[in-house]
Amino acid sequence: MSANVEQIAYVSNEANGRFTPWHGLGTPVAEAMTSAEALRLGGLDWEVNPKPVFTETGLEIPNYKANTRSSDNSVLGIVTDRYKVVQNKDAFAFTDALIEEGGVRYETAGSLRNGKTIWLLAKMPEKKILDDKFDPYICFTNAHDGTGAVKVCCTPIRVVCQNTLNMALSSASRSWSTKHVGDMAYKLEEARQTLKLANNYMAKLDEEADKLANMKISEDEIHKILDEMFPINEDKDSDRKKANVENAKNEIMICYMAPDIAKFLGTKYGFLNAVSDWVGHSTPARNTASYRENNWGRIIDGHPIFDLAYNLCTKSA
Repeated sequence: MSANVEQIAYVSNEANGRFTPWHGLGTPVAEAMTSAEALRLGGLDWEVNPKPVFTETGLEIPNYKANTRSSDNSVLGIVTDRYKVVQNKDAFAFTDALIEEGGVRYETAGSLRNGKTIWLLAKMPEKKILDDKFDPYICFTNAHDGTGAVKVCCTPIRVVCQNTLNMALSSASRSWSTKHVGDMAYKLEEARQTLKLANNYMAKLDEEADKLANMKISEDEIHKILDEMFPINEDKDSDRKKANVENAKNEIMICYMAPDIAKFLGTKYGFLNAVSDWVGHSTPARNTASYRENNWGRIIDGHPIFDLAYNLCTKSA
């Protein structure tokens, strides 16, 4: 496990050996967790305690606090007095409200960067898009070191192949966020509209998928898009880069020919599913220790390569 990843718990229920992108980080559990179980098993059963900051000579530095972790007194970050703490238990209280309203259940919880960033992943009831089963997830992330906002986002997973179809739709937002200032209780209550946001996103995704499934695309057009996605300078780029780019293109085409995409072959929707498969499950040329951790972040926020493919496919639509 990456040195940046602390304790993580996740539900292990994959079929056919195909894992969702964030799995492989942490300890599997047999079934969906309650909030109390997720706090404990995800290693999040601690609080953030703001403490004064002092100079080496013992003078208190005004307007700044050190966010410390109650479990080991480690410093998570230095923040201003305007920073409002959102405790881990309050994050779960927020998602507990979603569970009560929409039948959502916890599947993943954990922390990165020695507790500086925490997240919870809750699974919503199954949806169908083009007669394919999808598992929509709601992800709640929070940074205790002042480097990031409280963020909630929707991440839809195509069940048959565990692809993340996280399209950046212009008609529906896939995320909500707020800074750690002001009345956080009010902001989190306002964020309960996230469930409505997530349902709206899934409805719009269904509409967009239907449109893309009716847009034909030839292999020549696919190769042109791939050339735009992975540009090469024949004179300046190294042979290694050229080989890596060619390998990436070939791997996407192999994904495009996969049996689970057969019914969408020859359509832009089929091609985008292939790109989604590749960005979520391919092994990079440089497989660093933090690859899974970083890939998880890109899947949740939206992968830049997938966003580029989607934009290229739809720019002339």
